[in-house]
Formats: sequence, C-alpha cells, structure tokens
Amino acid sequence: MFAEIIIPLALPKNYTWSIPEALQEEIMVGMRVEVILGANKRYAGIVKKLIHQKEIGFKTKAILGILDEAPIVFPEQLALWEWMAKYYLCTEGEVMQAAIPSHLKISSESVFVLNESYTPDVHQLSDAEYIISEALEIKKVLNLLEIQKLLDRKSVYPVMNKLIQKGICLVQENMVDKYTIKEETIIQLDPRYKNESTLEALLNDWTRAPKQLELLLAYLHLLKTEGTVLQKDLLQKANASHAQLKALIEKGILITEKRKVDRINSQIIETDEIIQLSDAQKISLTSLKEQMQLHGVCLLHGITGSGKTQLYVSVINDLIASGKQALYMLPEIALTAQMIRRLKLYFGNSIAIYHSKFNPNERVEIWNKVKSGEIKIVLGARSALFLPYKELSLIVIDEEHDASYKQQDPAPRYQARDTAIYYANQIGAKVILGSATPSIETYYNAQQKKYGYIYLSERYSKGSLPIIEIIDTKKQIDNTTVLTPSLLKAIQETVANYKQVILFQNRRGYAPYMICQTCGWIPHCHHCDVTLTYHKAKNLLSCHYCGASYPIVTTCEACGKQDFKQKNFGTEQIEEKLSKALPHVHIARMDLDNIKGKNEHDQLIQQFEKRQIDVLVGTQMVVKGLDFEHVDLVGIVDADSLLNFNQYRVNERAFQMMEQVSGRAGRKNDQGKVLIQVSQVQHPVIKMVQEHDYFKFYEFEILNRKHFAYPPFSRIVSILFKHKDNTTAEEACNHFLLSLDPAIQKTVLGPAQPVINRIRNKYIWELCIKISPKADQLNLAKRQLLHYLQLIQVHPRYKSVQIILDIDPN
Repeated sequence: MFAEIIIPLALPKNYTWSIPEALQEEIMVGMRVEVILGANKRYAGIVKKLIHQKEIGFKTKAILGILDEAPIVFPEQLALWEWMAKYYLCTEGEVMQAAIPSHLKISSESVFVLNESYTPDVHQLSDAEYIISEALEIKKVLNLLEIQKLLDRKSVYPVMNKLIQKGICLVQENMVDKYTIKEETIIQLDPRYKNESTLEALLNDWTRAPKQLELLLAYLHLLKTEGTVLQKDLLQKANASHAQLKALIEKGILITEKRKVDRINSQIIETDEIIQLSDAQKISLTSLKEQMQLHGVCLLHGITGSGKTQLYVSVINDLIASGKQALYMLPEIALTAQMIRRLKLYFGNSIAIYHSKFNPNERVEIWNKVKSGEIKIVLGARSALFLPYKELSLIVIDEEHDASYKQQDPAPRYQARDTAIYYANQIGAKVILGSATPSIETYYNAQQKKYGYIYLSERYSKGSLPIIEIIDTKKQIDNTTVLTPSLLKAIQETVANYKQVILFQNRRGYAPYMICQTCGWIPHCHHCDVTLTYHKAKNLLSCHYCGASYPIVTTCEACGKQDFKQKNFGTEQIEEKLSKALPHVHIARMDLDNIKGKNEHDQLIQQFEKRQIDVLVGTQMVVKGLDFEHVDLVGIVDADSLLNFNQYRVNERAFQMMEQVSGRAGRKNDQGKVLIQVSQVQHPVIKMVQEHDYFKFYEFEILNRKHFAYPPFSRIVSILFKHKDNTTAEEACNHFLLSLDPAIQKTVLGPAQPVINRIRNKYIWELCIKISPKADQLNLAKRQLLHYLQLIQVHPRYKSVQIILDIDPN
C-alpha cells in the first residue's frame, strides 16, 4: 500500500510514501501522517489518496506514523483543494497551508541532543559554548528557545554550528503539536464536609486564620450561586492569595481538580426572537424559495436597508430544523461582531464565528465542532469556507460584490465567492448571493438566467432612500478645506437633533504625502516607489506598502530648504479638523491604525450603537453592511479619490462604495441625507449614485466591458515579474511574452510597469492576458502558461525572478 500525501509547501506535485504494514489497517484518507521529506525534515501531511498496487515504479520512503484517530478533513474538502490548485494555478500544499488552522499543521522543530560518545576539552570552548555544553550535560536535549534564554540573545546558530562541528551535540527533528487543551482548576469541598452537620461544626469551631475562613465562606457562596467554582473566580471574589487556598487544601477541607474547558463560549442563550417580515419581504421570500428549487445560485438584490438579513435568517431557520449546516459569509471581520449579535437572537448557540483574528487554539476547537456537526451555523470571512462541514446545505454570501472576498497574498489567490459557488455545486448545497450593488459579473449571470434573481425594492422600515446632495469643491473659496462649510453645518444640525453622522474617506493617516514648497521634492519609501504617509499621532512617516516607518523630514534632501507642506488628507486629519470646528461633539475614528485586536471593532461599533459617539470617521470599514439606527447624515469627504484609479473596475468600485456608504443613512423611518464633496460633478457615476440607479449604471458599464472585452466577456490572468534588478524583471517579462503561443500573444496587454513599480526592493513588471470565458479555451491557456512558467523558472538568467500568476484579479 502507498499513499499520496499533501504537504503544506509549494511543491510542484504531491509525493507518494509507502505505508508500513502495521499502519495499513488504521490509515484513512484525510488523516494527518508524519513523513520525512528530503534528508531529514519532518512534516505533518494529509493523506489524499490510498494506492493499492504491488510496485509503484520508484523507491519510496515509509510513513513514520499516523497522527489522528479519525480524518480531520472530508474527501469533499480534498476535492475542493485540488480544484482550487488547478483553477488558481497554485499547489495543493499552498491551499492546505491556507485552509488548515496553524495548530493542526504539526510542525517539525530542531532540537540539539548531547553526543554521549564524545568528551569535550572544556579549555577549547568559548564562554557561550561552555554554557550550552554544561546545560546539555544536565538536560541531554535543548530546543532553540531554551538556548536563546540561556545565552540571552536571539542569534545562537553560530554557537550551535561550532558545537556540532566539534562533535559535542547532534541535531534532531522532532514533531511538535502546538494545540493545547485548555484546563481550569475546579475547587471542590472534601466529601467529608458535604454533610451539613459536619460543615456546621467545622465553621463553629473555627478560631484561627480569619482570612482562610473568609475564603471558605466565599467558596460556599459561589458554590450556591454558580454551581461550579473556578480557582481564579474564588481568589478574585475573596481577594485571597494562593497561599491561603493552599492552606485549606493541606487541611483537607478543599480539594482541587483539573478539568478540560471550552475556549468557545458555550453558555446557553435563550432565543425567543420571532422573524417579523414586511409584506414586500414575504413576497421576496416566497420568490427566493421558488428560485432555489430551480437554481443552485440565487442573487438577492435588495436596496440598502431592505432587510436582506431577515430573509437569510428565514431560509437558514428552515434548513437547520432538519439538522443541516449553513455558512454565512461576510467580506470583513469588522462586520462579524455586529452580525453575530443579531443572529444569536434567532439561533442562540447553534452559531459560531470563524476568522483569522481568533487565536490558533480557538480555531482548532471551532474546526472540530463544525466537523462533528455540533455547530450548525458558521458566520465568517473567506477562510470559513475551508471548515470541515458535515452536512453543509446552504452558503449565504452577503455583500457579494466586495473586493475583500479575493485573497491577494500569499497563494492561493482565490475569489471566495466563486470558490463557494463551485464547492456548493460539488456537494449539492445552495448559494444565496446578497447585495444592494451586485458585481457586474453576478448581475450579468442573473440576466443570462444562470442564477435565480429576486429584487427587494423598498426599505424594511418603510423609509425612503437618502437624499444625495453634491458639493462642488471647485466652487469653494478655500479649495484646501477638508470639510466644506455646507458639510460642517449639516453635521452640526444633525448632532443638535440627537442624530449621528458617518464621515467616509478611503485614506488613513493624516496626510498622504508631504512636499517641499521650494523645489517640489517628496519623501519616498527607501524600499518602495511610493510616497510616505504622515501619521501625526505617531509623529512619523509610514509606508502603507511595506510597513516601514521613518522620522519626520524637516530638511529637503534636494535643495536643503525647510519648507514642507502636507498635501491632501486622511481620516486622522478629518478627525482633528472636526474636533477643532465642533469641540463639544464626540468623535471616533475607525481605520486600520486604531482598530487592531479581535474585539476592538466590536467595542467601537457598540459605543456608536449606544450613541456614545456622535460622529464616526472611517475608511471602507464603515461602509460595509453595518446597521445603525440613528445615523441621519453621511458625508463622503473626497469622492474624487474613488474615481481616479487606472483600473477597469474603477467605475464599478466607485459606484458600489458611494452607494453602500449612502445606505448607512436613514435606515429607520427617517429619510437620511448624504453629502458628497467632489470636483468632477459631471462624472456619469456621480449622477447615477445621486439617483440611486443601479440598473442605469449596469447598462452603462456592461457596454464598456463588452466594447473592450473585459469580464464578464473574458477572463483575465495577471502575471507579475518581480526582481531586485529592474532590467532583469523587464527582460524576464519580455522573454515570457515572446515564448507564448502567437494566439495568446494577441490577447496580451503589456509588458508594463504598474503605478507602484517597486515594493520591498523588488521592481515589478506585468502582463495582463484576456482569455475567452469558455472553459475549454481557459483550461488550454492555463496549461500553456504553466508550461512556459516552468521553462522560464529553470532559465539560468531568470530563475531568480519571482513570478506570480493571479487568476481573475480584482
């Protein structure tokens, strides 16, 4: 017996290992196994296929051991991984790396073992070498972290190399399971004192140690109120020390017990919320259920605030009643916190959140509960698609148009929406795509009757869509003003009426760049071809591409003058200007600079919901699907920045962003108001946003796409060539182009350098290939691209060039 095994590395193909006779009865597809790859590097791989044949045609290494009692993934997931690797031109190892929680990827760790057969001459050793050799004499085995602590420094490899060369120690590879079971110490009463009269006698005869008596009384109170008493809760309630608790344990009054506890909150939530649907929603729900019988994928197109979530809840409710599982996908982690509170009203503990901000141990526990079927509904970002669902029957993709569903780096660079549609089709599940501004491709598929289509045209609260007013920034007396007088006045009036405001600017930081007013020199990142953003709160210049930070520049490097001016503005500057103009207004900012932790999004959102904040300034985090009852005014501070991108999706992204942020206003009964500050007042997208006319926008955009053969009338493959030398990157790009089949060469745009042509000291050249959307032509083109990619990667001049293939780029 042999096994084809997926290793979490970017290997060109999966390799085969032989299965020792002792393991042949136990091994199953989907289990983790320990294998050696190369000389002695150990990996935990996943069994993809079992092969029963006498000879395999080449010599194989044996599997060292099985790491699981049961498979951790199902065959359907392995099939999905294989499709993703083929479609997105990556490897199954890269898909596994993205799919599996890090603590299920048991890793190999180098340990240093004492060579018992060698006696060192201590006089020939340096101080550091002597310390390590003495520690090895005592412990026999040391890992890297222990050595770093002993020497109090991080760079220990030179010392260890010398010890290996001198024969004092050897290197071994051990497999390390990083997942740990969480345990809590439970405090219990000794069985002797469970009798009331015995306990009463103990308390009445107590004469000394009043603190211990206080601790015991606190325990008895917690036991009565909580049932189970945790050590940490007891010490906190009694304000006692470990020594006092230890004394009661030594006297035989209390005993301790270690118990496994859940990291995932399993507190029972009573749910009595009833789904209240409007007449329009009832009609749409009936239509949605009919369409789901006819189509595998349905588009629920509802204007902002139309109550799409209640329809999702109704459909999910029907499914989980029959024991099935559902996945509810959102584009941003920021959205999950508010949504989970809403969904728990209906589903209680049947629902769990899964995304990358959870710690690795929590992710493993959710993984196992989904696999066992204990969790019925998962709410998550794109990574939730990889969980091992037992009986998945519905995938809801909310805000399906959002660019965040596309993974950028590293591989696999997959589009979660498209991947979910393929996966659902393979396992017989249904998909609901929801949006107020569907992507052009999705709406086109609905028009072609490929998807079912349902339109919700009125708001749930019977309110109207907000009125949109355009403020022409060219007509302002001071054209450098961040907030125009009209916008400031509207903010003041809204807050005075005890309503809330959202201000949107899709740039974080204080000022996107600084410029010398004498010669025009602009500070750039040393590693990227991009201007540095000024962050006033941190008092530094920051590169938003590589993350490098620099001190504030006061002297021009070109002319030596000290005359700098900040140009343009980000969310930090808007917050500051608004605080000065309206000092009594409570203002908060939501962007990547001040929202970092797992719970920080939720804390800020809850403060806004409770009206502790009057004005919320933010980047696109504030745009996506959040529902605030008291927001009456939305301000788009710089719409021009959304319209001026050199990209074929620019109109689509701008329309979606402005329509979505407008939809945050007046969601409950009142008619909201939106003010858009823009200089390009005649731009067609601005006119369509003002009219809330998605259908007119679609007709305008689909004609352009057809005329220039962009999606959905073609499939795009972007190929990036990166190298520290610009000439080498350019030559590799041209060499690859000339290698291609002449039929493919005709469809290529480029070679060209992107707007940001150097990131992290690597120059970038790009080819953009338009391929027919027909599956056979797409697959043929991909096979050719992979073939030529393999050829260029062994070319002596270009093998050091990093080449990135991106299918269906944003």
